[in-house]
Amino acid sequence: MKKFTFFVLIIALALTPVTMVFASGSGESDVARHAFIFKNTGNPYGDKQMEGFQEAIEEQGFEAILRAPDQPTAEAQIQIIDQLISQRVASISITGNDFDALEPALTRAMDEGIVVLSADSAVNPDSRMTHINQADSEMIGRTLIQAAYDMADGAGEIAILSATSQASNQNLWIEWMQTELEENPDKYADLELVRIAYGDDLRDKSVSETEGLLQSFPDLEVIIAPTTVGIAAAGRVITDRGLIGEVDVTGLGLPSEMAEYIENGACPYMFLWNPIDVGYLTGFAATAAVDGDITGAAGETFSAGRLGEFEIVPAGDGGTEVLLGAPFRFDPDNIAEWKDVY
Repeated sequence: MKKFTFFVLIIALALTPVTMVFASGSGESDVARHAFIFKNTGNPYGDKQMEGFQEAIEEQGFEAILRAPDQPTAEAQIQIIDQLISQRVASISITGNDFDALEPALTRAMDEGIVVLSADSAVNPDSRMTHINQADSEMIGRTLIQAAYDMADGAGEIAILSATSQASNQNLWIEWMQTELEENPDKYADLELVRIAYGDDLRDKSVSETEGLLQSFPDLEVIIAPTTVGIAAAGRVITDRGLIGEVDVTGLGLPSEMAEYIENGACPYMFLWNPIDVGYLTGFAATAAVDGDITGAAGETFSAGRLGEFEIVPAGDGGTEVLLGAPFRFDPDNIAEWKDVY
């Protein structure tokens, strides 16, 4: 009996390290995991934004999880949110495909103790702690209409090529474009906004929508595309059709993708911010929230690494936000120095 007991004890001791290793490998990591969900895959802007987020998270010694669905829909993002909840991540930052539809899923995440932020394209204030915004939405919208006015020499038809009809940032910029037109009727008396088209941030659809605008409005002067996918698609169509100088393109674009069209004149100039910095700022906001340094209330401040100090301010949608900075103009004089940066 003693020999048998001793044998069982030896077997138990031999198996114990294996069992412990297995449990450690399948349990929760000691390193906090912070997730970022973009609109969809295959979007160069989103890739850069997630790159910045990963840089910030890993710089602080944590783990970054980068996710994006194949299609830019709320339903696809909800599936990813549910997966991340089951993985018990510390935070979820999301570029929302829909302002309201994501609320139930994000609320479930917050109920599980997960910090939720939105970045670039906001979600409902009830669905987030705060929002990381590229720049002041009013400034973006008004600036784009003023650019179209300049390119059209103050008169003619203009159109907007947006992303999805549910994208909160796009819709807010468009609202401010319309406000700029309405509040300055004398200045814009000869400028007509003929259509708002939606390319869903998909290249092929954005190309088709651009071609549709040109066919429906043969006298079109300017296409405003406040989306990196849309502006690149419009630049390609204008170039391929030999319409440079007849129809101008402006909006928000990546220098690396738009250099060709700025240099050939299809796009006289455009605007953007650094999407890497948007992601980087989001990463530091997420860790500050998880650490309890911020709660999302207006007036709170936090440090964002190489970007410096930032303050949380009231947002136009009733929540709060953090503003990265003013949009930057890219034109023939400076595009060469920026096209290899991002």
